[in-house]
Amino acid sequence: MRAALCGLALVILATPGPAFAQGSGAAPAAPRVTNGTVVPQAGGNLDATFHRLVSAQSDPAWIGYGVPTVRDGNNRWCCDGTTWISDGIVITNGRVATCGLEPGDRSGRTSQSQPVVNQSPIRLEGPETMFVLFRIESKAVQRIRLISPDCELDAGGRTINWLEGVNAADSVKLLSTLASRGDGKTDRVADAALSAIAMHADAQSVPELMRMARQDPSSHVRGQALFWIAQKAGDRAAAEITAAIENDPDTEVKKRAVFALGQLPKDEGIPLLIKVAKTNQNPAVRKQAMFWLGQSKDPRALDFFAEILAK
Repeated sequence: MRAALCGLALVILATPGPAFAQGSGAAPAAPRVTNGTVVPQAGGNLDATFHRLVSAQSDPAWIGYGVPTVRDGNNRWCCDGTTWISDGIVITNGRVATCGLEPGDRSGRTSQSQPVVNQSPIRLEGPETMFVLFRIESKAVQRIRLISPDCELDAGGRTINWLEGVNAADSVKLLSTLASRGDGKTDRVADAALSAIAMHADAQSVPELMRMARQDPSSHVRGQALFWIAQKAGDRAAAEITAAIENDPDTEVKKRAVFALGQLPKDEGIPLLIKVAKTNQNPAVRKQAMFWLGQSKDPRALDFFAEILAK
C-alpha cells in the first residue's frame, strides 16, 4: 500500500472538500454496512451474550463489537489487494470501494459515484479502535476478522449482531477461549483469535499471550503466542521466549520461539540467537537459530559464521 502512496495522493487531492470535513475524530460506534442488517445488542455481559447468540443462530451470520487497539500507522484492515484507506474512503485502483465481508468475497467493489461525506478529520495515524467480527455457521465460530472503522462493508446479505459497550478485558478472555485447541477448532480460527488479542490495547492482552505460550495444550497455539509476544511484549518478550526454547517439550514450539527471537530488535535478538546456536542441546533448534542469523544479515551474525568456518 505504501508503494502506491504517491499516485493515490492525486486521488485524495481530487476528492471533493466535504469528504474531509472536520469533526470529532471519534471512531464510529458500528461499521458502515451495505447489503446486510446491523442488529444492536447490549454487550455488557460479553461471554453470556456471545454464546447465546451463537447457540441461537440458525443461518450464517456475524457477531461483532469494537474495542481499543494498539496505535500503529499500519493498523488498517480492510479489503485485500490494491486497496488504500484514507479517512473512511476506501480506494481500490483509484475508485471508491466497499469491501466484501463474506468468505471468498474480500475484494473491493468499486463505484463511479462520489464518496459519502465523512465527518471526521484526516487521520495520519491508525485508528484507536478496531472492530472484531466473528462469522457464525452451524452454531460455531468459523472465522474471525479484524476490520478498521475506516472500512465500509458489504455483508453479503447477512445479519451482523453488533454488541455495544464491550469491555476490552472481556474480549481478550473470549478470544482466548476461541484460540484454545481443546475443542477441535481450526488453526485459522486460533490464529485469528491470537492476532486479535495481540492487537488489543488492554493490559490483559500480554499476560494472556504469556499464559497461552506457557500452558496451552496445543503446540501450534503456544508457538503462535510466542510470535505475538515478540511483537508486543517489550522488555518481557526476550525472557518469555528464551524460557520456551529451554523448557517447552515440543521441538516445533522451540523452533517457533527461535523465530520469535528473530522478531525482536536486533540489539536484543541477535545475541540471543547466537547464544542458542552455540549452546542449545537440540540440533534442530541450533539449526533454526543459524538459519535466522543468516537471514538477519547482521555483522555479528557474519562474525559468528566466520568463527565457525575457521574451526
